[in-house]
Amino acid sequence: MSAREASGAHRDVEEANARFYRAFETLDLAEMDAVWMHADYVKCIHPGWPLISGWEAVRESWRVIFENTAEMRFTLADVTTVVSGPLGWVSCTENILSEVAGRISVTSVLATNLFERDAGSWLLIHHHASHVLTASRPPS
Repeated sequence: MSAREASGAHRDVEEANARFYRAFETLDLAEMDAVWMHADYVKCIHPGWPLISGWEAVRESWRVIFENTAEMRFTLADVTTVVSGPLGWVSCTENILSEVAGRISVTSVLATNLFERDAGSWLLIHHHASHVLTASRPPS
């Protein structure tokens, strides 16, 4: 892959990641459908949830979240994007303002979003988000 192709792939993965967060913020299930690969091998881990496998189960998790959420806003920090062949991933800290069941909360979540290139589009195949439990790093 040339430097120009690598730079373009990097930008495309960043845009796919931005589409994911736009779908999340707008609580739009049709947009979330467009972001994900519809395959049995996709996976999703929401904070505090067990591993969800397969597109139908992953889609249902988003439906439940969207139905029970009035508002969700993200500010991303520590964003790192890597592309290697047909895979690209973004790791970041999600700083989230949300209103769920009438409760407003602010939290930080560590996330990794894995994308696969399919017919020229980058589609999400794995989303893993975990609460930040401590600000300190483990000893080396």
